[in-house]
Amino acid sequence: MRGQPPAPEAASPARSGTQAPPIKVLVVDDHAFFRRGLVSVLEEEPDIDVVGESGDADHAVRTAADLVPDVVLMDVWMPGRSGIEACTAIKDTVPSAKIVMLTMSDEEDDLFEALKAGATGYLLKEISVDELPGAVRAIASGQSFITPSMATKLISEFTALAKKDGARSRRAPVPHLTERETEVLVRVARCLNNKEIADELFISEHTVKNHVRNILEKLQLHSRTEAAVYAVREKFLDDA
Repeated sequence: MRGQPPAPEAASPARSGTQAPPIKVLVVDDHAFFRRGLVSVLEEEPDIDVVGESGDADHAVRTAADLVPDVVLMDVWMPGRSGIEACTAIKDTVPSAKIVMLTMSDEEDDLFEALKAGATGYLLKEISVDELPGAVRAIASGQSFITPSMATKLISEFTALAKKDGARSRRAPVPHLTERETEVLVRVARCLNNKEIADELFISEHTVKNHVRNILEKLQLHSRTEAAVYAVREKFLDDA
């Protein structure tokens, strides 16, 4: 996981003397002005080729299938289908595509859901125009790239969870979850929201919220992200 993009002269095929094809990039953002700005910045780079752009997730999925980009820069929140849902769909149709969420959202849950959906990177829109091409090159070369502030949050989540686990091993066993709470926890780990969980289990969103609160209390966790990490690590999904 990198905190700073590599220097362009070290990563650019054009400057290293190789004849590697340019990195094909698809830009997806519902704000046309911001999207065009990204395109303008990237088009100045000789080793980056912006092959397409899209203003919504559904169009992005179709465009990715047609153009097979190397890297997709995509916002998390867009009208209709979310960027995270589109990430899953694109990875299903174009497994080779590296997807980077480029967003204003600094919520841990969005970060975790994006990584679960197959995203390779998570960048906040505060990234400077000078850093963006280097980040694209790093992602295209197979590196993961997460904005440092978000990487810190992710590490903090895992560190906090590890400390809780260590404390639990010296105390009483973790309280038993009910069958319904287990069903809800599995769906939290699958990145479903409360409405989606309610629809699957034929219960109300209010009931889902109560179950999530009880799960966090029983497991002594603080967020849905910690709950999802716990469920994955303890192999709840393997038995689902």
